[in-house]
Amino acid sequence: MNKVLLTSLMACLAIPAVQAQTSPVPSADVQIKTAMLAAPSDKRDGAKVYGYGTDGQFKVLREGTNDLICLADDPGSKGINVSCYHTSLEPFMARGREMKTEKRSSKEVFDMREEEVKSGKLKMPEAPATLFVYSGKDEDYDASKGEMKDGYLRYVVYIPYATAESTGLPLKPEGPAMPWIMDPGTHRAHIMINPPKE
Repeated sequence: MNKVLLTSLMACLAIPAVQAQTSPVPSADVQIKTAMLAAPSDKRDGAKVYGYGTDGQFKVLREGTNDLICLADDPGSKGINVSCYHTSLEPFMARGREMKTEKRSSKEVFDMREEEVKSGKLKMPEAPATLFVYSGKDEDYDASKGEMKDGYLRYVVYIPYATAESTGLPLKPEGPAMPWIMDPGTHRAHIMINPPKE
């Protein structure tokens, strides 16, 4: 995974509050609509959504009734980046957000969560669990409607401690949309699927 993609993924999952607000916080309805761009259509109505209050604080915008949790875009960050993930990933994601508020580096976050998972303090999913990430450029986003043109949707399936050998997956993609495994053998082992951009 290249550094840009890794940075983008870490940002969408781990930033719990608007750091340097450069634009007004959209209404809760617009934030929810934008967050749903990352969600499978059959999961959208019941997904729980986290977003931002008018004071910039990270909070629940809508309670959920199914197995999906979505994160609204951080209005203090460049570009549009929303994500949704299976509820079994919530302890992992929440811990990452907590660590980011402590100003920890990506390496510290990784190492601390690895240690906590191994000790049993942090619970990871027992079965594969999916993350959907939708991103785009500010200039392609209509903030009044929560609509995006030319956005990009990619997929991650977490399989803690899986390896290339246990899955048959390569360590890097060798063709468009080819699944591959990242961070093999760790708590954060996951399958990456990056569809070709149009």
